[in-house]
Order: sequence, then C-alpha cells, then structure tokens
Amino acid sequence: MSTLEARCALALLLALLSTAAFAETPGLGTPGLGKPVTEADIAAWDISVMPDGTGLPAGSGTAVQGARVYAEKCSACHGDNGRNPAAAGAGPMVSGPIAGIDGPKTIGSFYGYSTIVFDFVRRAMPYNMPRTLTSDEVYAVTAYLLAINKIIGENDVMNADTLPKVKMPNRDGFISKYPEKH
Repeated sequence: MSTLEARCALALLLALLSTAAFAETPGLGTPGLGKPVTEADIAAWDISVMPDGTGLPAGSGTAVQGARVYAEKCSACHGDNGRNPAAAGAGPMVSGPIAGIDGPKTIGSFYGYSTIVFDFVRRAMPYNMPRTLTSDEVYAVTAYLLAINKIIGENDVMNADTLPKVKMPNRDGFISKYPEKH
C-alpha cells in the first residue's frame, strides 16, 4: 500500500468514526432545527377531499353568499363573474358547453367532480393568502362557481351532503388509462 493510499484509508476511517460519534451524541448528530411533527400538525395539513366527499368539513353556503365572497376575494384575479380574466393572468372560470380536448378547461367544461372545485379553492385560494377562507366561505364560493356555470341554482345549499351529489357536465368525459383498475 502506497503512502497516498494509506492516508486516504485513514481519512476515510476517521470520517466514518467521527460521523458515528456525532450520531450517537445527543444534540450533535442533528442540526438542532425544527421540532418533531405531531399528529395534530399533520391533521392541520391533511385537508384532502375525495370525489365521494370524504374529507369535506362541516359548513355550508349558497351561490348568493358566494357572490359576495367572490367579489371581495376572487374577482381581482378571475374577473367579474368569472368570465373575464383579469390582469393577473388567471383564466376564466366559466365557458360554454364542453368543447372537446382543445376547448377551454373551466369548471363547467372540464372538472369531473364538484368536490375538486371545493378542494382546490380550500387549499389554494385566494392566491395571495391560501387557506384563509372559512369552510362556509369555501362552500359559498364553490356554490357560486357551480351556479355561474349553470350546474346548480343560486339558492341551492352546498355542504358535505349535497356537494358530492352534484353531477358535473364532464363527469363521464374522462377515459381511464388503466380501465382494469376500476
């Protein structure tokens, strides 16, 4: 073994021993950042809503209520009544009938389940302050978006029971890549 090889082997051995020593010494094996994640921490972020409504919270709202929330918190990006994209570059929320694969992807022409609208609004809106809407506000905005797309009436109440029952126009418009899994 050459001198260079011996030095490399010694350096490797020392590196491994020092790593093991740090790992076994409380406080030295970690950078000391953060804190352990608790079940409550995880629950606060586990807000997924499934197509069948699993995960929907308590609360309710109508399109009439949602119109007020939308005007205050959504129209700056999505335009008045969801029809005119504003300067922020967000696309329209409303379009005509389903226009095939190249048509606009809006709530009325693309989404397969109404719960997807709720989940997205709850998780990501408003863009500048996501997750700040109350459950009632999310139900109301969801109802408003469904109503302006002529999917529900403006006085229909959306809640954990009624929202999953809404039949979206494009519900059957998707073809599974793996039909054997359904």
